[in-house]
Amino acid sequence: MDIAGSYTFDAPPERVWALLMDPAVISSCIPGCDTFEPAGEHTYKATLTIALAAITGTYDGVVTLSDLVPHTSYRLTAEGKGRPGFVKGSAAITLRPDGATTIVDVAGTVQTGGPIARLGQRLIGGVSKLMMDRFFASLGKSLAPTSGPSPQTTHDA
Repeated sequence: MDIAGSYTFDAPPERVWALLMDPAVISSCIPGCDTFEPAGEHTYKATLTIALAAITGTYDGVVTLSDLVPHTSYRLTAEGKGRPGFVKGSAAITLRPDGATTIVDVAGTVQTGGPIARLGQRLIGGVSKLMMDRFFASLGKSLAPTSGPSPQTTHDA
């Protein structure tokens, strides 16, 4: 399934990029993140606890940042598995300056398997978008007390 979204931040691309590259900030912004530890250059081991409908579970996985073009773009790849099944995803993340703000565009795909996949693509797609929205809302709070995603935050299925 495909997911996409655009988020506007009241900060220059350099500042938004710095937050997106900071493991402590990333881990604090990921909903349900229990651990987020370095496992190599731009690679992290993560543990997430996520509840979807009647299925709650813990996922152990790896997050990798690649194709880094500082202050402009990168690719995020994540794979995780747990009792509820597996999740694989990849996203292209692009930062665009827009006057005094930065627009972050995200376009990605998510695959699931096992018991979690039986919940249906519609529910999984909705939860994926919700987690992405929460991540970027939290990232916006990390910028400054008065900064964050604008009310014009958008996302598409």
